[in-house]
Amino acid sequence: MDYKSLITIEPGKRGGKPCIRGMRITVYEILEYLASGMTQEEILEDFPYLTQTDILACFWFAAQRERISVTIQP
Repeated sequence: MDYKSLITIEPGKRGGKPCIRGMRITVYEILEYLASGMTQEEILEDFPYLTQTDILACFWFAAQRERISVTIQP
């Protein structure tokens, strides 16, 4: 699956934060919901316009950011 095509960044939308499929829901929000204990099923119930693939794209995006981050050690 090409998750990259599902995550969009538009300067005028949500302050340029990564969003899902051009909508106004950010990758950060989905990850925050999951971290707070919501299940994927609960997120999909609360946001019926999202799909399981959208949630997986958020995981992919977070993993890519982590992969390219730089660690500076003292």
